Amino acid sequence: MLVIAHPVHVSVTEIEFDEKERELEVVIRIFWDDLERAIRDERKEPDLNLLERTGSTTTDQLISAYLQPRFRVALNGKQQQVKYLGHEVDGEAIVAYIQILNVKRFSAIEVGNTVLTELYEDQSNLVHVTVGEKVKSLRLMRDNPTGKLIFETK
Repeated sequence: MLVIAHPVHVSVTEIEFDEKERELEVVIRIFWDDLERAIRDERKEPDLNLLERTGSTTTDQLISAYLQPRFRVALNGKQQQVKYLGHEVDGEAIVAYIQILNVKRFSAIEVGNTVLTELYEDQSNLVHVTVGEKVKSLRLMRDNPTGKLIFETK
């Protein structure tokens, strides 16, 4: 498989509050070649192939283990339990699905995202949060890995 390096280092995270289900639905899109390199480096496995796994550790286990310390959400100052659901490959991206359960209406969300910042100094992790009709965004980078958004409550 021919892999062409892409000139931009970015991930995009969509967080949507489903008030009816009382959950945050999170979708993180990451270039799979960058994610594979980060996991290779972290695990010291230079031959690791994220898309064609062999061995006892599944791709989902690898992605979950990588994301867990690097993606955090706090609502109204309280850290939330992040549940990794799975992934799919979409072109050059891995799309990871995450869920945060038992979410009540909140006014402040703080997101920490250090995905790939250990690899690339210019890594941008864009975060879009949707609550009702309102969408607010953050650009998180190595030197500012956490951001806070305020949503007015009714």
